[in-house]
Amino acid sequence: MKQVYIMTCTFLWCDKGTLITASAHIITAVIGSGVLSLAWAVAQMGWITGPIVLLVFAVVTWYASTLQADCYRNLTTGKRHYTYREAVQSILGGAKFKFCALAQYSNFIGVSIGYTITASISMAAVKRAICFHKEGHQSGCHLENNRFIIIFGIAQLFLCQIQNFHQLSILSIIAAITSFGYSFIGIGLSIAKVAGGSHARTTLTGVEIGVDVTKEQKIWNILTAFGNMAFAYAFSMVLIEVQDTLRQGPPENIVMKKASSIGIMITTFFYMLCGVVGYAAFGNTAPGNFLNGFGFYEPYWLVAFANVCIVVHLVGAYQVTLLFAEPF
Repeated sequence: MKQVYIMTCTFLWCDKGTLITASAHIITAVIGSGVLSLAWAVAQMGWITGPIVLLVFAVVTWYASTLQADCYRNLTTGKRHYTYREAVQSILGGAKFKFCALAQYSNFIGVSIGYTITASISMAAVKRAICFHKEGHQSGCHLENNRFIIIFGIAQLFLCQIQNFHQLSILSIIAAITSFGYSFIGIGLSIAKVAGGSHARTTLTGVEIGVDVTKEQKIWNILTAFGNMAFAYAFSMVLIEVQDTLRQGPPENIVMKKASSIGIMITTFFYMLCGVVGYAAFGNTAPGNFLNGFGFYEPYWLVAFANVCIVVHLVGAYQVTLLFAEPF
């Protein structure tokens, strides 16, 4: 096990991380382009339930992260657990860690596929934004995403060769900044839409049965919105790996709890703004993603830039999420 630690630390420059870098890693892992779909999620539940559910998931995630931070060291021996899977093996014992590893790596696979697809859609959205500006909003401007998926994959293969955690930390910070960038753009465009006299239809209970959706669709959409909000806060699969990068000094669990609190507060702030302001702008017809789903067409250069930020963020998030995972 010590050999695994040496290999991991050689790759990631362990013991160099700080509260700032840990917070950046958390923000990068948590905030994704899914933040732009929160307007749709709030639209399914309305003004009352939507924000409440977001806050509930924030509190649950914060509490769970504080408990998990205490699992970094064995309470009896003080031995470090360098991965989430190792912590499960040490604390729960038996074969449970194998099931944990299966769940964790299945999650990694799903997340990596989601990042790849979303990034390719945003790449295509950049060209579509320019096309809509030149050809008109009624133009099809259809593009295949396959080539953009290949481009994203090649970029990840290149970045996977980086063997310096300092560079990876910079990548994580850049990814966090770009996530703020497209979130601010989405919020700003939504505010401008509302200030411009948008009279989107909103209700206390969200989309209406018989008007917007059927009863079955309402139930399905609410469950989907719950899942979107819950998944939007998930970063437990990399928390211990991020904690293992912290430098010697203050106890790692204390620093990690602070980093988790900072990360969750910042993400919740943006989630609430994107969800609530986006719902006010689009109402019950809120698109699944109002940047690459073209809830906005103009200014086209700003929409294109926001999608570039999404791509840059997902490039970094892909690396931060997957490079913290050790192979079997």
